[in-house]
Amino acid sequence: MSQITIVALVIFAITYVLMLIFQKIRPYIVGVSALLFVGLGVIATLKPDLFGAEFFNVGDGVYTYGILDALKNIDWNVIMMIAGTMGTVYLFIESKMPQLLSDVLISKMPNVKWVVVVISLFAGIVSAFVDNVATVLMIAPVALAFCKKLNISPVASIICIAVSSNLQGAATLVGDTTSILLGKAANLDFSSFFVDKALDGSSKPGMFWVVEAGAIVAALIILFMFRKEKGKISFKGETKVEDYFPTILLVGTVVALIGVSFIPYYQGEGDFRFFEQTADGLKIYKPDITNGILCIAIFLIGAFRELVIKKNKAVVKNAFKEIDYYTIALLTFLFIVIGGIESAGVVDVIGNVIKNLGGGSPFLVFTIIVWASVILSAFIDNIPYTATMLAIVPVIAEGFPGMDPKLLYYGLLCGATLGGNLTPIGASANIAGIGILRKEGHEVKSTTFMKYGVPFTLAAVTTGYLMLWFIWG
Repeated sequence: MSQITIVALVIFAITYVLMLIFQKIRPYIVGVSALLFVGLGVIATLKPDLFGAEFFNVGDGVYTYGILDALKNIDWNVIMMIAGTMGTVYLFIESKMPQLLSDVLISKMPNVKWVVVVISLFAGIVSAFVDNVATVLMIAPVALAFCKKLNISPVASIICIAVSSNLQGAATLVGDTTSILLGKAANLDFSSFFVDKALDGSSKPGMFWVVEAGAIVAALIILFMFRKEKGKISFKGETKVEDYFPTILLVGTVVALIGVSFIPYYQGEGDFRFFEQTADGLKIYKPDITNGILCIAIFLIGAFRELVIKKNKAVVKNAFKEIDYYTIALLTFLFIVIGGIESAGVVDVIGNVIKNLGGGSPFLVFTIIVWASVILSAFIDNIPYTATMLAIVPVIAEGFPGMDPKLLYYGLLCGATLGGNLTPIGASANIAGIGILRKEGHEVKSTTFMKYGVPFTLAAVTTGYLMLWFIWG
């Protein structure tokens, strides 16, 4: 292992430890780490012998990671998708459409048991297209309302909504930040989450069906845990929705992403081009930031309407405030750090370690990735973990000729997304749900959360783990 690889590995390890300890300032920690990697790259270019002639040697090459390299490693498409979708989701929440949908569902349920199951499933369906935290913020007030009417504790209901939201975030390209990251790394479009192309050219069920299978099994777990809750529901009145335009915008976002998913990215040599003539005819291509531009544009249409037509400055101001700049900053710097560790050879080292742990068995490597992701994501944020592992997966896959890399990609998403449901701090949706309960005067112990989170997670992950191996193994 070269000297620069060891130094980069140490910086990377310290960065993760500090992120785990000081969660409120993670973007600043990763930002400093990014500056260190870029700084080392600048030194390697201007003063290559500063630390010795061999210091910057990496394998057969040299560590070169300048400012332009760092900027190229930032995935602006992902950043724009997150920002645009979050803004549109805020407008959707303000329209009260989610509450109306929840009201309609609850009004048709015979007792508490079925309300909890159905509202959890409903939260999951919404979360497949809307950010997990936003979903909890939308659905939780409805659960609080019916719990107050029946004079029962809302703790279990809110926990089930949170874990269900976290589960379904992996179902579509826009459901969660981790899905967006996977889409870019594995070259997936919106339709790939439903039907995906295997290495041999055949079409196979995508991640959506794996998640839904896990959701059904997890719903049975919830049904069993609430089997004694047979209190009758008395429901009067539905939320009134006066503005349907935000709903049209959100549906439009999904439809637009589906539409452009059929246009391929340009993967030829040379500069980007919108079209080219080939032996098979005229081929049309889309820029790398197409999805991001669509999400931003649709949000700006909604913001413009609120500001100019409806004269509602407060909603527009709050919509921009509700964009998660914390996560955006964290991801931006993290992309730079990952580019740095790739240039320094750290990704190859970690990939080879995992490959060696698998002992040459694709099944064992797949198992390690899924369940290690579950355990790690229970304690650390799955966004930086997933972003890092997505760079490592191709290295691991190269050691198994004939194995479809998507087995490992989907295994990573399954473990990292669902693993956060093991503990109350493993996912932002869980933290949001517990925060809502705290405001209502309910302190949730870790043991109370895990009473619901652990069986839910084990049921969903095990189902997804077996199904992924059966389809892609």
